[in-house]
Amino acid sequence: MSSDEAIIKIKEFQPLIRKVCLMYAQNRAESDDMFQEICIQVWRAYPQFKGDSKFSTWLYRVSINTAISWIRKEKKHRLNDRDDEKLFGMHDDTPFYVAEEKVELVASLHRAIQKLSDVDRSLVLLYLEDVAYAEISEILGLTVTNIKVKMNRVKKRLKKLIEDDE
Repeated sequence: MSSDEAIIKIKEFQPLIRKVCLMYAQNRAESDDMFQEICIQVWRAYPQFKGDSKFSTWLYRVSINTAISWIRKEKKHRLNDRDDEKLFGMHDDTPFYVAEEKVELVASLHRAIQKLSDVDRSLVLLYLEDVAYAEISEILGLTVTNIKVKMNRVKKRLKKLIEDDE
């Protein structure tokens, strides 16, 4: 598979990669850096994609693993102040429309999601993207039963975190 094909696929699936970055980055600059790193890793790994799974499944796995690795590597450089620039619903290129009355609820949800573990954040991202449990299982390397149990626990934890945030 050629590097030109990889570039075409990266362009085609750019929104998916951006969503992963939004889930893991703390601010716009970090999101942009993470996006670039994910694109590089996808481009490098693309020749190994054999088509045994859907391309989006493979791309989620590469993107999430790269984001988590990037965070661990960059953790010492991260700012502790999450208010320097909000990602979710706070800049002009927000990836989706948020009704005015829902902005605070969305911001509260995002703050709660940021408090989750890396795996739980991945699970929430995939769930919000309506990815089937079987595909989530393949992406995260967990059983479908484990995914269902974790998702129920994550929902309860998010509800509590949002209530505590109010």
